[in-house]
Amino acid sequence: MEFIAQNMAPIMFASLILFMLIGYPVAFSLAANGLMFFFIGVLLTPYSGGAINLDWPLLYALPDNFYGSRVMSNDTLLAIPFFTFMGIVLERSGMAEDLLDTIGQLFGPIRGGLAYAVIFVGALLAATTGVVAASVIAMGLISLPIMLRYGYDRSLASGVIAASGTLAQIIPPSLVLIVLADQLGRSVGDMYAGALVPGLVLTGLYASYILLVSIFRPKLVPALPLEARTLGHGVTSLLVALVATAAISYAAYRYLAPAHGDDADILGACIGVVLIYIAAIADRRLNINMMSRLAQQVVIVLIPPLALIFLVLGTIFLGIATPTEGGAMGAVGALAMAAAKGRLSLDVIKQALTSTTRLSSFVLFILIGARVFSLTFYGVNGQIWVEHLLTSLPGGEVGFLIGVNILVFFLAFFLDFFELAFIIVPLLAPAADKLGIDLVWFGVLLGVNMQTSFMHPPFGFALFYLRSVAARVPYLDRITGKQVAPVTTGQIYWGAVPFVLIQVIMIGLTIAFPQMVMRYKGAVVDPGNIDYTVPGVPGMSPLGPPPADGKAPANGAAAPAGPPDLSQPPSFGDTPPAQPAAPQPDLSQPPSFN
Repeated sequence: MEFIAQNMAPIMFASLILFMLIGYPVAFSLAANGLMFFFIGVLLTPYSGGAINLDWPLLYALPDNFYGSRVMSNDTLLAIPFFTFMGIVLERSGMAEDLLDTIGQLFGPIRGGLAYAVIFVGALLAATTGVVAASVIAMGLISLPIMLRYGYDRSLASGVIAASGTLAQIIPPSLVLIVLADQLGRSVGDMYAGALVPGLVLTGLYASYILLVSIFRPKLVPALPLEARTLGHGVTSLLVALVATAAISYAAYRYLAPAHGDDADILGACIGVVLIYIAAIADRRLNINMMSRLAQQVVIVLIPPLALIFLVLGTIFLGIATPTEGGAMGAVGALAMAAAKGRLSLDVIKQALTSTTRLSSFVLFILIGARVFSLTFYGVNGQIWVEHLLTSLPGGEVGFLIGVNILVFFLAFFLDFFELAFIIVPLLAPAADKLGIDLVWFGVLLGVNMQTSFMHPPFGFALFYLRSVAARVPYLDRITGKQVAPVTTGQIYWGAVPFVLIQVIMIGLTIAFPQMVMRYKGAVVDPGNIDYTVPGVPGMSPLGPPPADGKAPANGAAAPAGPPDLSQPPSFGDTPPAQPAAPQPDLSQPPSFN
């Protein structure tokens, strides 16, 4: 009994893993495990030697945990339903279809062009929707048949679609970054700013992999045939439009700089983008043909999602809106975009609300279960056990980071990212903080690692999403009329392996180059270079020694006074009467105290 009582924390953690491995729902596994061990812990308290701090009145803390700032009154978690609703409305609005078609035409003439388009659109959808399921399903439905039609390797096509969809996990406004910020006690804005560069670097690594494949195995990623390029040529026209936009933006910046200061660059860029967007729409509607069809399509299709990204992330980074307010503005912007495309209907809103409610309830129940589990786990000093276990790893800070990432990587085979964030992160954060690790850096690192949970065969959710929309039986292509073979589950799994390795490389880069994340703090100020200037006071002589050469200042100016005589009281303008000099004491006699 004493052994069980003194080792309650590891037994409780192992029991939780067993609960989840047998398929019990995670939220109820957490709550049931917490309550069961609470009752056991109260009974074993006399045998624990002070290792257990549980008593029946402690259960009164549960309502405060549920309705307090950690769950029901948590303003940070309010952003989750807003961003979820925004992503689902955008997915129903047809934005992904327009983006894939346009970017595919733009990159079509080069080898791997469709794969580049999928990666680029995946990054854009990640920055607008923040929902992995919406991105993977949309790109699987739209781009996978096109890639198979023109001879792309099935494994490569499946892998690039699944991996690009998971960019929504790390590129803001990611839902997991919101949860990580809440669990680590850090600002969501700081977490978004810290994750931006790693997300873009990961996108670049995906594109670099496609580049290598196009060089060494070009048959796997053929270029789009000439007859499939329906928008024709017009890259030169697009470049001219971009140069004109840059010139207008710079001119607007120079004009607005005196009045608006630091905000002039953003205002100038907005003016340039809005003007080129209006010009493209007018050119198409009035048949002026000043721009090529390709340039028109790229400008008209790309600018609305970019504007939505600025509406959400730009306002957060500039400090104009909180993440919750940014999510609300994004939801309104998504409704406006869907209405502008004629895709907004009552049915779309119902579907979006249903999916948002389902996901928000899922997160809420997991969080409630986690609060029950943590109440008992902290009562048996579980946090001390985890902290001692992790801080004793060899290698110090680097050894801790490597060990934790290996643990999270293997747990991601079985657990979803929400489950990892609510169960594992609260146990790891105190040890990371004790080692002096920046918790925003730590959170972004875990976010990149948890991204692999979507790609791990055989339980990766992105692979399941793609499997649900990929063809299972042979079908006739509607354009070519040829029979196309289906995509097997094995091809989807093998296609994911190279991108999982790329994500592991990204974890190593984030550990090796923390400044990718630390830039969220801004420029580092060296205290030794700070110049302190004390303003002069009229009517008072400056303090300091006279000139070294003893000469008077030029131009008839008065010479600076020497150091003041501190043996006399200060003078405020009236000359005090002369005081008689004090007699010198006779030191040859002993002092008298009479």
